[in-house]
Amino acid sequence: MRLIDKRVTVTRRGLIASGGVGLVAMTVLPGGMIAGANGAWAATADALKPETFATLVQMARDLYPHDRLADKYYAIAITGLDAKAREDAGLQTLLEDGATGLNEAAQGRQGRNYADVAWEADRVAILSDMQESPFFQTVRGHMITGLYNQKEVWAIFGYEGESASYGGYLHRGFDDIDWLDQV
Repeated sequence: MRLIDKRVTVTRRGLIASGGVGLVAMTVLPGGMIAGANGAWAATADALKPETFATLVQMARDLYPHDRLADKYYAIAITGLDAKAREDAGLQTLLEDGATGLNEAAQGRQGRNYADVAWEADRVAILSDMQESPFFQTVRGHMITGLYNQKEVWAIFGYEGESASYGGYLHRGFDDIDWLDQV
């Protein structure tokens, strides 16, 4: 079992250097590709418009904010939602219309599209106004599995994975506690 230091170490200098405070830096390229900052990740939207895809990546980060997770994990989760939308025209319409509504709400409050609103608190306020909508609930529900079922994310959180394929928890995992003697 690994112990993870839960303390957040943020310095004033680091906070100022980060600028956008949780804003996903991405670019929508011609041809439908969405690229993360410095080429750290890239994705292609199949069913959704690239702008919708980018809006959903930012929305996903705001719904499930984890400073330790890179933007690519959120993009992978939205890629799964994009694949579902390819097979379900109703879902595609829901996501496109929802992202349009989200951008309209952001334009009304901040004068810019949702993904361009710099402060997380401002984006969360916009999301709070639509939290009962089917669009919000669909994205929120998908992100639970789309984000947390990625095995790479498990390692970041210190989750060692399921035990059923290894015979269950009875004979695995409870006898490797090395910190118990220290308590």
